[in-house]
Amino acid sequence: MFFVGKILWLVVQPLSLAFLFKLAAIAAMAFGRRWLALALTSIAAGIMFVTLFTSTGAWALQRLEAVYPRPDLPQPLACMIVLGGAFDLEVTAGRGGMEMNQSADRFIEAARIARLRPEAKILVSGGDGSFSGDYAGDAELAPAFFSAMGVDPDRLLREEASRNTAENVALTKTVLEREGLSNCLLITSAYHMPRAVSLFSAQGVTVTPWPSDYRASGGVRLRLDFTQPTLNAQLTSTALREWLAILRATLAGSSPRLQKA
Repeated sequence: MFFVGKILWLVVQPLSLAFLFKLAAIAAMAFGRRWLALALTSIAAGIMFVTLFTSTGAWALQRLEAVYPRPDLPQPLACMIVLGGAFDLEVTAGRGGMEMNQSADRFIEAARIARLRPEAKILVSGGDGSFSGDYAGDAELAPAFFSAMGVDPDRLLREEASRNTAENVALTKTVLEREGLSNCLLITSAYHMPRAVSLFSAQGVTVTPWPSDYRASGGVRLRLDFTQPTLNAQLTSTALREWLAILRATLAGSSPRLQKA
């Protein structure tokens, strides 16, 4: 299912969909179906326009980010779970060091809290989620990061095998049970939090959501936006992927909490 999900996403992300509709339009034109070709081209253009020139992506992510506001930091804090996805694994492997991506705030926030709550264990969950499986994952890279941030790496617990959120949750549960830990702080991207919490809940694991890595300002409205098409495309792609994952989780019987969205 991991590889099926990867391949499916290559097909259904917005710019891929626009390309496929345009390709279908060319085929329709070749067979003399002009009206069908026009309809398919219009759909492709519509997808492109919404993706590049509206605030739809930021607005859709903002809806998810509003579900779980940050609570007061528990004291004492026994543990925190940090979901992977913060390192650019391919670039890190090629360049060395610790190259991070837009989700780096997951780890930065964990390091900040670790210094405020020195009693807390830090469970980093994340392996190599690439097609090849050739790279060191977030959990493997975590000791060097936390050591550089002044956090004793001996506080770390690592789950290095997971490749997606469902595997994060299932394998993290095993580590928590082995270590006798419960009621951990869960640190992940704010837009990702509803699905992550719902999956932990489905496994019978209680967590305290601590969202990070916000992508929207909190005041985004649906509107035209011609100022940042590249960013709009990125945000729309991220939003569509997360909402499709939520739909899949809902169909599987794990419905994320969305009533505040």
